[in-house]
Amino acid sequence: MLHSTKRTAALLGGVLIAVLAGCGIPAEKGKAEAGGTEAAAPRVVPDNPTPDRVTPPGLAGMPPVLDPKDVYAADRAGMMSPVVKNFPARVYVPNTKSNTVSVIDPKTYKVIETIPVGHQPQHVVPSWDLKTLWVNNDLGDSLTAIDPATGKAGRTVAVSDPYNLYFTPNGKYAVVMASMDRQLVFRDAHTMKKARTVPVDCAGVNHADFSTDGRYFIVSCEFSGELLKVDTAKMKVIGRQKLPLKGAMPQDVKLSPDGGTFYIADMIANGIWVLDGQKFDRPKLLRTGKGAHGLYVSRDSKEMYVTNRGEGSISLFDFAKRKLTKKWHLPNGGSPDMGGVSADGKVLWLSGRYNAEVYAIDTATGKQLARIAVGSGPHGLAVYPQPGRYSLGHTGVFR
Repeated sequence: MLHSTKRTAALLGGVLIAVLAGCGIPAEKGKAEAGGTEAAAPRVVPDNPTPDRVTPPGLAGMPPVLDPKDVYAADRAGMMSPVVKNFPARVYVPNTKSNTVSVIDPKTYKVIETIPVGHQPQHVVPSWDLKTLWVNNDLGDSLTAIDPATGKAGRTVAVSDPYNLYFTPNGKYAVVMASMDRQLVFRDAHTMKKARTVPVDCAGVNHADFSTDGRYFIVSCEFSGELLKVDTAKMKVIGRQKLPLKGAMPQDVKLSPDGGTFYIADMIANGIWVLDGQKFDRPKLLRTGKGAHGLYVSRDSKEMYVTNRGEGSISLFDFAKRKLTKKWHLPNGGSPDMGGVSADGKVLWLSGRYNAEVYAIDTATGKQLARIAVGSGPHGLAVYPQPGRYSLGHTGVFR
């Protein structure tokens, strides 16, 4: 994720190939960040920062959990916030190589508008208050705001290296995943004014998810094959571990509905790591398919869709059974990457990273409903609006 003018370090050929196969980082960035894959960082055992009997039950200011057995209880079909109820249904697709956002009407499966944005837009991220969509212009060092009520681009805010973007569950801070800068940057959730910068030793911070109580979050470090545990209130790294697989490249992170497990997709391990976030001990690997990448929860919280980018398939994981139950293959192949589920839960929308297209998939049958041509290098598309009280960021993680 490096600006060519910032770093020019050369790498061994094998490392370079692994890096360029990652989460869509350009060659210039990949060269610098891949250096982290050579050094096996020592595991730091967390100091048990979240003892339930000592600290409050949740992050201060966070909306109360509706159902402790299902963190996605507010995400059912039809449970639209008053904030978004009049927003038109759209699919916003950032095209990393075209520097545009394609806007798709999900009713017609047609691109209805193309919005010019900054250099290398990686993800389209719903704000915590649901009022804004932030386009992460990674190499452009900026965020472009889109008004979901009109679909029009607004202000652009200068932000260094915004590869990905999350929001603390209390809505106080935005957390920029500054992969190239090797930082987690906490910013005011509305103005994006910098509040605190947290340097990290791992390479390629890119995805995350929060615990049920919001007191900590797990971060994946793509290029050094590591995981971080971060105290939300203290804005401090409290745990770090190397994944037990040489060359591991962790991607998307998702909390189980019951809050007991974090799942981390890994495109080199070809599966998902199963982690106890509280203990932060050694995770176990469940193979799903080649190039496991994105993780999306069904509207009823019963299943998780795992995109296998390297083989053009989607694996279905049953939360209750804790096992894989199905695998859908895209006709004529493809490169399913990032996306989201429609508001009614009937369609899974995914970007085709290396095919300049978007896939619409029937969640009842796995049938491909449409394959839509978009710009070059489509990545973290956002289906919007969706049910939920607030957004934790990424392409739409709602609670």
